[in-house]
Amino acid sequence: MRTSITTLIVMTLMAAAYNARMHAAENPIVPDGAKLEWLFTRTAKINGGLTEGPAVAHDGSIYFTDMPFGADSGMILRFDPVTKKTTVFTDKSAKANGLTCDANGDLVACEGADGGGRRVARWNIQTGKSQTVAGKYQGKRFNAPNDLCIDTKGRIYFSDPRYLGDEPRELEHRAVFRINTDGSVVEVTHDVEKPNGVALSPSEKTLYVGDHNNGTDKIDPTAPPPKTGAMKVYAFPLGDDGLVNGPKKTLVDFGAENGCDGMCVDAKGNIYLTCRSLKRPGLMVIDPTGKELAFVPTGPPNQHGAKEPVGLPSNCEFGIGPEDRTLYLSVDKSLYRIQLKIPGYHVPFKTAYRVEK
Repeated sequence: MRTSITTLIVMTLMAAAYNARMHAAENPIVPDGAKLEWLFTRTAKINGGLTEGPAVAHDGSIYFTDMPFGADSGMILRFDPVTKKTTVFTDKSAKANGLTCDANGDLVACEGADGGGRRVARWNIQTGKSQTVAGKYQGKRFNAPNDLCIDTKGRIYFSDPRYLGDEPRELEHRAVFRINTDGSVVEVTHDVEKPNGVALSPSEKTLYVGDHNNGTDKIDPTAPPPKTGAMKVYAFPLGDDGLVNGPKKTLVDFGAENGCDGMCVDAKGNIYLTCRSLKRPGLMVIDPTGKELAFVPTGPPNQHGAKEPVGLPSNCEFGIGPEDRTLYLSVDKSLYRIQLKIPGYHVPFKTAYRVEK
């Protein structure tokens, strides 16, 4: 009897250990066999640049930007998940970068420098017309609005670095700003070297900011290029007023590697980071403490020395409705998607999404 009991205990412990290993090995974010699905690659004869800023609209379609170098204004494109066709929404985007859709169904865009609008603009999806939401802070023009998110009160948080363009800079800091619903602009923080991707936690108690200081900011055209700086992801605590009320916390430090560009969050509060590291390009998923939960490569590793690195992601966005577990990624000059386990988080829309019949 004692031998039988001992054997049973050993078998139970072995089974528990096996189950623990299996549970630990299971990816909490990416289903087995999930792969990136190609959707679009630029065919327009324009120079350089990249695709950016995917944003889901109320009908479930995905708007994203194509930002070339030089004189070309850039485009905003629309991908239809039902037909899988991509069409041009506008070929005069004023160097639009990050996009998001507000509760009223309008498309909000960050327009950069290098001949761009240097403003946050609102596009009426139905008419194709745009208007300025904000273009200045304290009477001075923005550097180059880059990425944005909107809270449940309709306030727009956006980053304002400078990566390209010879336009004179008017603002002292490269900061994160907020546009209030009355049109006033407040600085949220400039405790960051070069802010890029931004996202709010579902509770709206934390603002996530990617610091991507690649050293080319055109602060002073006569000065030598500054050295590469911080490549980190921060969490800033927010008070009831939606402004920073404590010290930031570093969630990820990429060291000497290129860091995070755009980002988004899922319904559980995990953060999805598009990492432009030449050593390890891809989508990194972390929890709110900074712990890595999953990684999806978007290009080959160890591309240091490559003349033209490939597979560098720039931004990401979840779909809605039937596609709420579908993550869209802009990579190089293309758009991809991948099926994941957890639905994305979006500020609730006032209108319903389209359901395919």
